[in-house]
Amino acid sequence: MATEVGTLIGGAGISGLATAAAAGRGSDVLVLERDAEPGGYCKTVKQDGFVWDYSGHFFHFKHPEIEAWLKARMPGQVVRTVQKKSSISYAKRLVDFPFQKNIHQLPQQDFIDCLHDLYFARLPGAPPQPETNFKEMLYARFGRSIAEKFLIPYNEKLYATDLATLDRDAMGRFFPHADVADIIRNMRQPDNATYNATFTYPEGGAIEYVNALLRELDPAALKLGEALTGIDLDARIARTTKGEYRYQRLVSSAPFPKLLELCGVPFDASTFTWNQVLVFNLGFDAKGPGDLHWLYVPDRARSFYRVGFYDNIFDSPRMSLYVELGFPSGARIDIGAERTRVLQHLRDEGLVTTQRLVSEHSVVMNPAYVHITQRSLVEVARLKAELAAKGVHSIGRYGGWTYCSIEDNIVEARALMTSLGLAKAWPWPSKG
Repeated sequence: MATEVGTLIGGAGISGLATAAAAGRGSDVLVLERDAEPGGYCKTVKQDGFVWDYSGHFFHFKHPEIEAWLKARMPGQVVRTVQKKSSISYAKRLVDFPFQKNIHQLPQQDFIDCLHDLYFARLPGAPPQPETNFKEMLYARFGRSIAEKFLIPYNEKLYATDLATLDRDAMGRFFPHADVADIIRNMRQPDNATYNATFTYPEGGAIEYVNALLRELDPAALKLGEALTGIDLDARIARTTKGEYRYQRLVSSAPFPKLLELCGVPFDASTFTWNQVLVFNLGFDAKGPGDLHWLYVPDRARSFYRVGFYDNIFDSPRMSLYVELGFPSGARIDIGAERTRVLQHLRDEGLVTTQRLVSEHSVVMNPAYVHITQRSLVEVARLKAELAAKGVHSIGRYGGWTYCSIEDNIVEARALMTSLGLAKAWPWPSKG
């Protein structure tokens, strides 16, 4: 016999837990999580005195009330707010991020090339260039040199795909646009602020934000080690590895094509593509570069596209890195071989010199970044509406097949529960 539940939530990551937290304790909510612990990709590894996330989760809050609410549920936790220092490795020098606003820091000939191409790309009266996809947008707005020296190689390493397949606005508000005036002004008055110029990070890692959300759940409202295996949309019954649930509404943060499979909804699988990201968390016995949180690496000869420095957040005495490598979704990853390459390329970059590796951890995130295309945008909107009409709501980065922040996930969860008349009165916005 199926267990009755008002709101069944699939996934105990940030989106799922924020949905349950919005309803609050005592509500008719149940969260199912296939893993043995909650958090999704916000899990934290504590090993040999190092604190690492599954990947670098630096939190950027637009809504101070959400940040305050979360901090209030982290008793005894030191939470540091940091002005992010990001650089780009280019031609054996560090260039401030974003690249397009700091071309004056490039070697002279590269600077001339970038400024020349940018000027003629934006020249008044010039014929408009097509912007039907992400790659065309980069060429049209920044010119050939800026696009080919950084924006294309870096993002192709990250997404592990041809950027011409992505929608023009695949990164939305997260892409740092700049016009000619911004770029020229930045040569005299540096202003490299982006959406995430300031970030928040707790000493216990990203899991502390998960723990804050968990404080709003009844212990019985979370079931670990139980995965959804099928959903009957008409009967509103969800089957799991341990039983069945008859729900009034179901909220899922699973990857959207996975949810469609569970629901038996036909779809074209080629519409939904993504990359994998292999993350190495590396701890060394001595300090490395200081005053640096993110290093972007566009050089295709380097295996990784980004390196993050945990030790520079809390000024700890040993270098603690996370290193990210992008792969196509179907690629077979030889972690041992990639580890060897990463360590060599860290030395080639001068990030590792005499330091000795004393602790390490790795994880593959699959999916990591979804590929937002014109087809996926249309199909997600259509199919989400069909599911919602049957009481199934798909949310989050993967459930919405989108590019968003962790704060966006919290806001979206609150907005959904508000629209369903199930959110308790909290100082959270109901809209992004």
